[in-house]
Amino acid sequence: MKLTLSKSVFLEGLNAIQNVVSNRPTNPILTNALISVDPAVGVTLTATDTEMTVKCTISGDIKTAGVTTLPVKRLTNIVRELTDETIEFSVDDRNIATIRCGTSNFKLNGMSASEFPPVPTTEGSVSYVISKSKFAEMLQKTHYAASVDDSRQALTGVLLNFKDSKLTCVATDGRRLAMMEHEVDFPKENNRDVILPKRAVAELLRILSGEGDVKIYISKGSQAIFSFDNIVMCCKLVDSVYPNFRQVIITKCDHRITVPREELLTVLRRAVLVTTEKSNSMRLTFADNVLSLTASSPDVGEVQESVTVKYSGPKITAIFNPVFMADPLKALTNDEVYIELNDAMSPGLIKADLPFLYVLMPLRV
Repeated sequence: MKLTLSKSVFLEGLNAIQNVVSNRPTNPILTNALISVDPAVGVTLTATDTEMTVKCTISGDIKTAGVTTLPVKRLTNIVRELTDETIEFSVDDRNIATIRCGTSNFKLNGMSASEFPPVPTTEGSVSYVISKSKFAEMLQKTHYAASVDDSRQALTGVLLNFKDSKLTCVATDGRRLAMMEHEVDFPKENNRDVILPKRAVAELLRILSGEGDVKIYISKGSQAIFSFDNIVMCCKLVDSVYPNFRQVIITKCDHRITVPREELLTVLRRAVLVTTEKSNSMRLTFADNVLSLTASSPDVGEVQESVTVKYSGPKITAIFNPVFMADPLKALTNDEVYIELNDAMSPGLIKADLPFLYVLMPLRV
């Protein structure tokens, strides 16, 4: 294998894949990136931990084709510290790489590509196409509501509900639920539910950027593959059944309050300062265009705040977790949001001027 390539292009490709690599792999080959050089394809960089795989294809001036594996994090650090833009890169038949750039001349020991795990393919998969920015927005506005309790495996990920030409992203931990919908064109026979693991969601949010589309493949082998630009990401899906999320969604609320999002978020951040793990509640009272908030903890103290809102209904007092109430406000960008309630004991809803919904269960103190 022998080629010349740009430092910035090489580093961009390595940065795209290196997060997948585990710091404590069960197999030494999993610390390496598979590097495949083919004049017809380009330079393909692949990293995996067997649960998740990311592949990135970059360009280079290829002299000789070949394939090898090299320790990806060490290779990334070397390329990052090189001072010139042009890199001469070659690998001999013992999988020893030579990296020349300016006055630097590195040799890096690799391993045979034959030991690298097979990369998933899209064969036999159903596919969907959605805007990259829209898909990233849907994940961003929902993923924070997923459970951190591994005893309920299904709730630790984000549900992708493909049904009736619509994609619905859902995350819940049983105490709150975030949901966002978007129309996607696909045949009825492709209706299905899949659960993305939280680590895959975090990686998608890191690498999804810019304009264009992402193609989503769902295979029978419980794998999801996301293809966009020069990147392909594969992940194993959560092998569990997601609960019927629509059962907890209230279809009608008697009272709607229009609230300035940024101002309420600022107040909630201050309220959290006097809460503890044991005392994490906040009392909200809606009356006469004013929202009054009180949070207290016997060990810390108390805070009282107020926010001007648009509301002319009866006085309503409800108790919620301030962190859970702040989470959707951080993800949204609207100037105003809507809080909908029936009474103090019913779930509250947070909505915005987009197909987004957040259900928050009240606390009983």
